[in-house]
Amino acid sequence: MSIEVKDVMGRVAIAVLADASFADVLNAMKRYAVGAVTVIDADRRPVGVVSEDDLLLKEIDPVRHSVSMYEPHRRRDEHHRATAVTAGRLMSTPAISVTPGTSVREAARIMHDRRIKQLPVIDPASGRIVGTLHQRDVLRVFARPRAELEAEVRAVLPASGAISVEIEQGVVKLGGRVERRSQAIAAVEAVRAVEGVVDVTGEVTADHDDLVSVPPRR
Repeated sequence: MSIEVKDVMGRVAIAVLADASFADVLNAMKRYAVGAVTVIDADRRPVGVVSEDDLLLKEIDPVRHSVSMYEPHRRRDEHHRATAVTAGRLMSTPAISVTPGTSVREAARIMHDRRIKQLPVIDPASGRIVGTLHQRDVLRVFARPRAELEAEVRAVLPASGAISVEIEQGVVKLGGRVERRSQAIAAVEAVRAVEGVVDVTGEVTADHDDLVSVPPRR
């Protein structure tokens, strides 16, 4: 069973309106102890994100008035945002989001690929923000109750064969025998894909190696 964002997300939508001031953004980050806030429009739809890095541009960018047309687009954008005083001008776009039905695994991939620590969660029908997913929420899958994790591990194992399961701190140790080597490999990969499994150890042996390639006759 795939764990979805709705199973671990925070129900508080950490967001500010586009006309929120620099101070309002800073206060929201401080209040919720987060490194970024989502910027929403009047209909509560995400339009961008203001992160601590965006706010730091005020301090590190020495340019306040003149911007060279020969500078790279990214640097020109940073200069303009360094002079901003509202969330709508401070924000980076677009706002990368997920829905309650997004798998936690997919959300984790997005966070890793985009190097972001939180995602706004939106209603798929209206596009309105309904919550926030943090990295710590995603990591909760590794703190699943042992009985729950073991039940899901056993559910993905083949009915045929005798595979033993031992779980210690999220590490699954498999043992036993199955009929074919392909079944053993499939079993290990299926267990490794279970959300909350830290690693898979041990060995499942097979009576027959159905993966041996036979060289063609000359």
